[in-house]
Amino acid sequence: MDNVTRLASQRAVVIFSRSSCCFCYSVKSLFHELGVNAAVHELDEDPRGAEMGRRSPVPAVFIGGKLVGSTDKIMTLHLGGNLVPQLMAAGALWL
Repeated sequence: MDNVTRLASQRAVVIFSRSSCCFCYSVKSLFHELGVNAAVHELDEDPRGAEMGRRSPVPAVFIGGKLVGSTDKIMTLHLGGNLVPQLMAAGALWL
């Protein structure tokens, strides 16, 4: 868990993902389309993936070092117009 916390605090947006997960793909695509340069850690491709939670629910999205949640939370924030302000506050977007 310490490794996850350390990685999550190194960038404005960090996504822990699995390369074969369609929900992860959707969330990564959304951030890409918004212009966010998120750090993505593919747990199934990383040798340290097991210690970082290979069996944990993904995607796990951190914004500003804080766990925001998974696909449902990210999409709810986006559709409610609250994701972009949160990304701007974390320094992930400059509009």
